[in-house]
Amino acid sequence: MGRSFIGYPGFAGDAGPASSRPRLGALAWGLAALLGLAGCAGAQAPTAAEQQAGEAPSVALAAPETAAPAAPAAPTAPTPETPAPVVVPPAARQAVLDAYEAVQKRRWADVDRLAPQAAADPVLGLYPRYWALLNRLQDRARPVPDTEVRQFLADAAGTYLDERIRAEWILASTRAGDYAQALRVPAVDDPSASVRCALLLARHQSGKRARSSEVLDAFRPTADCWDMLDQVASDHVLSRKELNGLLRDILETGKQNHADRMAGVVFDDAAMVQYAALMKNPRKWLESRGQPRAAVDFELAAIALSRLARSDDRPEAARYIQEHWAGWMPKADLQWVWGQFGLVAALNVDPEAARWYRQSGFVPMTDYNHAWEVRAELRAAPIDWNRVATAIRKMTARQADEPVWRYWYGRALAAQGNAEAARQYYESIASEQGFYGLLATEELGRAPSLPPQPGPLDPGWIAQARANPGLRRAVALFELGWRKEAVPEWNFALRGMNDAQLRGAAEFAREQHIYDRVVNTSLLTRSVADFSQRFIAPFEGQVAAKARQIDLDPAWVYGLIRQESRFITDARSHVGASGLMQLMPATARHVARKIGLKDFKLSQVNDFDTNTILGTNYLNMVLQDLNGSELLATAGYNAGPGRPKRWRSQLLTPVEGAIFAETIPFTETRLYVKNVLSNAVYYSMLFSGRPDSLKARLGTVNPMSGTRTALP
Repeated sequence: MGRSFIGYPGFAGDAGPASSRPRLGALAWGLAALLGLAGCAGAQAPTAAEQQAGEAPSVALAAPETAAPAAPAAPTAPTPETPAPVVVPPAARQAVLDAYEAVQKRRWADVDRLAPQAAADPVLGLYPRYWALLNRLQDRARPVPDTEVRQFLADAAGTYLDERIRAEWILASTRAGDYAQALRVPAVDDPSASVRCALLLARHQSGKRARSSEVLDAFRPTADCWDMLDQVASDHVLSRKELNGLLRDILETGKQNHADRMAGVVFDDAAMVQYAALMKNPRKWLESRGQPRAAVDFELAAIALSRLARSDDRPEAARYIQEHWAGWMPKADLQWVWGQFGLVAALNVDPEAARWYRQSGFVPMTDYNHAWEVRAELRAAPIDWNRVATAIRKMTARQADEPVWRYWYGRALAAQGNAEAARQYYESIASEQGFYGLLATEELGRAPSLPPQPGPLDPGWIAQARANPGLRRAVALFELGWRKEAVPEWNFALRGMNDAQLRGAAEFAREQHIYDRVVNTSLLTRSVADFSQRFIAPFEGQVAAKARQIDLDPAWVYGLIRQESRFITDARSHVGASGLMQLMPATARHVARKIGLKDFKLSQVNDFDTNTILGTNYLNMVLQDLNGSELLATAGYNAGPGRPKRWRSQLLTPVEGAIFAETIPFTETRLYVKNVLSNAVYYSMLFSGRPDSLKARLGTVNPMSGTRTALP
């Protein structure tokens, strides 16, 4: 039940390739800072949550397709072998542990001292040396230790630490101005945005001029990307229109520090004075201005007008724009302003959002904003399905190809009487294992079903996983509780594995009771879907028993736990939620008091029995507080029960549950609800052997006044 509404990775429908004009495509995180909402979008590959919820592109579909590619021939299983025992000298492992503690306390001299002794640990011995080297590479005041890096890479070849140090070497070399060295570093397989920007800068400074499309594609607001942008902007790689587009996109996110930094790239000193004034009080600044004359005046005015969308009285602000500025502003600039009005209104669940969006015409917007235009139309009363379809057609091909928008486009086609075309769109995503695949299946008149369970896994694949040095190293890190180090080690070891190897690795994780790796590893298979792994149900029915004691659906509870913690009993979120069911401290105390759990101490919250008793009881309380709706209760468990009450109170007419779920303004909660409820459908089918209905679980949400709740 982690509460995280700022900086949460968004879905690919919230960000992605730019629309027709060059844009900072993946830089649209929402308006969280100003609105208290999470409409965020991260600049990274789609997460497993996004993929499962159908909010990330899976395959490039130029037109609806139903034929699946033939599965490749299964590779021959390796001969099972017992891995050679690894002897870890206790003194060496203790040196690793002591070095880890020294890193937390930033005692770098101690790390250097302990590294030679730790090297005798054949599993984790490289880590102290890695931590010390990483500290040197990230210290801009020190020379880049090239010789030491080369020695480390020779000893760590092929490991995750090898990859990580190469990435840091590129960054350090570029920061030091040694562009030739940065370009000589062997390629990193999965470079971060910072590494991509550093390499682009190094290449640009070495004589191969960067192209504007490369800059727009690579840029994210990190220190190394700002360095790159400063240089290419001063070299006039980007046009004035492209720079303005970057600033507009960042302003849309509500990240004030990023916007101010970008404004410093876009505007000269005189314009920056005006920018600072308009950001402080846009209405006052606008009222002090006359008709814009120069290009920079028009851009400043457009920004100021867009800021009026955040005023307490948007209709009045819109009248002011129409009466005093509409005759002066270029049509495209004014349409962009109305798009901002639509976005702010949509994120505030304002029924007027669609009206603002309809004034934006076909002006290019971020993918994030295009997604919210569709949602605004879905929330309109009555729904104009032609406008829903039109809003989806405004998207880039990549964004419109996501299962979420394929589904809603199919719905729009069906509502307009084009049943055959709608069927083709449903068919194209019905095999997707997630929220929109399930909905599409039901639209086709079919009962959802589980995919065929693949045949038994040859023990040789599990034995191969047990012997994999990277996986063994990750397990050692998990055993120490160092999840921050363990997860990337595990994920790195999975690279290049075929489906059988991935299933073997997932079974190895099951043996070690590392249940999140069971699920996440199995999700990577391409030709088979092993639901015994993807929808693991550990703890031998104990969770189900506690659910049944208070008449909760065990499938729903398992679906929630799978999303909350992936069955990690000591999971802890960055906001302080703990245990299998991710209970916040105040929530745990409240529920313990309500159910009469005597002598409860917060230290017990990670205990399996205590956590599941408190978690299931809280879920039941939220369910009763929200009139028995699994949809609303799932949203309330994540965002707090008062929020779905507020969203419900702003409805004009009853809406189907799928539309309510799609228009939840918090990205984290929207994904969470979709995943929990689709999880519940799959668990129900696994537990009962009978079909289940996602539409039935979603139900209909009726307008209902009142937002007060006694629950935390």
